[in-house]
Amino acid sequence: MTAAPMTPAPNAALARQMADAIRMLAVDAVEQAKSGHPGAPMGMAEIAEVLWNRHLRHNPADPHWPDRDRFVLSNGHGSMLIYALLNLTGYKLPMDELRRFRQLHSLTPGHPEVGITPGVETTTGPLGQGLANAVGMALSEKLLATEFNRETAGEKLAIVDHFTYVFMGDGCLMEGISHEVCSLAGTLRLSKLIAFYDDNGISIDGHVEGWFTDDTPARFAAYGWNVIAAVDGHDTAAIDTAVRAAKAQAVLPDGKPTIICCKTVIGKGSPNKAGTHDVHGAALGTAEVAATRASLGWAGAPFEIPTEITAAWDARPRGAAMQSQWQARFDRYRAHFPAEAQAFQRRMKGELPEAWSDTLQAVFAGIIAKPDAIATRKASQNALDAIAPLVPEFFGGSADLTGSNLTNFKGCKIAGRDTWGNHLSYGVREFGMAAMMNGMALHGGHLPYGGTFLTFSDYSRNAIRMAALMRQRVIHVFTHDSIGLGEDGPTHQSVEHVPSLRIIPGLDVWRPADGLETAVAWAHAIERRDGPSALALSRQNLPQVASDSALVEQIRRGGYVLADAPNPRAVIIATGSEVSLAMAARKLLADAGIAVRVVSMPCTNVFDRQDMAWQDAVLPPALPAVAVEAAHPDFWRKYVGRAGAVIGIASFGESAPAKDLYAHFGITAEAVVKAVTDRVR
Repeated sequence: MTAAPMTPAPNAALARQMADAIRMLAVDAVEQAKSGHPGAPMGMAEIAEVLWNRHLRHNPADPHWPDRDRFVLSNGHGSMLIYALLNLTGYKLPMDELRRFRQLHSLTPGHPEVGITPGVETTTGPLGQGLANAVGMALSEKLLATEFNRETAGEKLAIVDHFTYVFMGDGCLMEGISHEVCSLAGTLRLSKLIAFYDDNGISIDGHVEGWFTDDTPARFAAYGWNVIAAVDGHDTAAIDTAVRAAKAQAVLPDGKPTIICCKTVIGKGSPNKAGTHDVHGAALGTAEVAATRASLGWAGAPFEIPTEITAAWDARPRGAAMQSQWQARFDRYRAHFPAEAQAFQRRMKGELPEAWSDTLQAVFAGIIAKPDAIATRKASQNALDAIAPLVPEFFGGSADLTGSNLTNFKGCKIAGRDTWGNHLSYGVREFGMAAMMNGMALHGGHLPYGGTFLTFSDYSRNAIRMAALMRQRVIHVFTHDSIGLGEDGPTHQSVEHVPSLRIIPGLDVWRPADGLETAVAWAHAIERRDGPSALALSRQNLPQVASDSALVEQIRRGGYVLADAPNPRAVIIATGSEVSLAMAARKLLADAGIAVRVVSMPCTNVFDRQDMAWQDAVLPPALPAVAVEAAHPDFWRKYVGRAGAVIGIASFGESAPAKDLYAHFGITAEAVVKAVTDRVR
């Protein structure tokens, strides 16, 4: 890729007007909404003009062109910056939508949301996570380039060759996740990642010198980044020179990610509020809007852009030309490498291989044929061993717990600084890992999954929530899911985690009971294209409970009848490690002449999406119900009602062998028997 800009620099006067167009659109939209953050768009307008007008490779007519540069606004509160850019460059974001900024069902929500606004690559707002998403995108670019790019007859056929750019502010760098991901980006030498630091010295509380005095250039140099310091963020020539330098070193064999540290004035152009926290997160007010117009010499009415500026910003002709050049290169690639071309297109569309469904049945049969009692974390690894060869887009990893989470699989290759692979050791970076996986999913071409202990899902929870909000296919492998992990004690024993994860909208939480349920959970998570999934897996060995391939389709429905009896008098509902306990209770009750049904409910989220006919068939409303799960009991009240019972744990755990803990906390077959007996008398 050339380090030269894509288009010549406009003359200084035109460049200033193009930047001022961003400023005034932000000012007018925030003023009309009486809500928003005008300061960042006003302060970063020159940086945006240089990047978007001179360097960014994109096609407004096709926001999903696979080899477009990715742009992330990590300081997402400044959303009018990206909305102005998308409108000006020609995306399907009409001026009427800017007028409806922050209004119900508009295409311009308060923070950028992927899937809502054409051209927005990721949902940002929680500071630092956009930066982490960008690191994930840059990692995907590097891996896909290594995997797919080819050379033939002296011609380099690079079908994956783009940059990831990210805007970020002080808040992003104060968030701890920035350390996690920027450290890893430097280690992996993600050289096509270029970050612009908006160093304006202001946050909501005022001047940051009272709480943020980091030497940011030195910090990033220590990470192994290429640092371009002390750039005047309002000098377009200086910014352009910095971007050229960043792109030039990116293609060197020892290229590094780049941070361009831009000193800016927040709210630049506002005569009385520039450089203060007053312009950070509030409308300027009628008088100051007028003063800003006069200060900038901007004669246009609100939301009106002069024709010559509109023409200068229009990126559609050159965007179409760039995509056409890439398409011609891809066509030559396809002629020489048809199988690779087909695989690339399939993966970028998020589709599974054609043989997936047929081969999966053999996978299930193989798992059923091995009835040994094993931990579901090991059952998960067994499923990965069988499934991974079917899904080359898999990219796994663990937050320094691979040997415990068992996220690696036979034949996986460890990804490194200059080594292609499909499994990464993220280090102790749970939050960073989760947000990077979101970025990889958003980029396309990979199906990311990552592991840690369930109790540490708290570290990554907001990134899990963001995956659900963005409806991204990301899979979280959470092992050591209860007091069943034993001696490590309450710091590591999850109690509230599974119930609390279940209430994140759009997240499917699976807690399987054995090998078959675990394999079905993996299959469902892989096939699901509208949101993330989490697998909560045991450390301790569990017996096989589902041994019939006919159960596969029922397991896929989230909850099903595992064992029944004629005229049952009660239902026992269980998940994970407590399903075998429920089966033991069933036998004791049968010996006492009480017939019961056992329902395994590996995924309440999926079960709740079934029609009422299925739900009532599995859980007859007239039958008393007892739920048992080694987790906080309150969640189960919606299934058992006030008259039912829940056997669980509402306190923190203890350090002891698992068997002793189950007895101590009363999560036993005998406790289930008593609860059922009390309700059928």
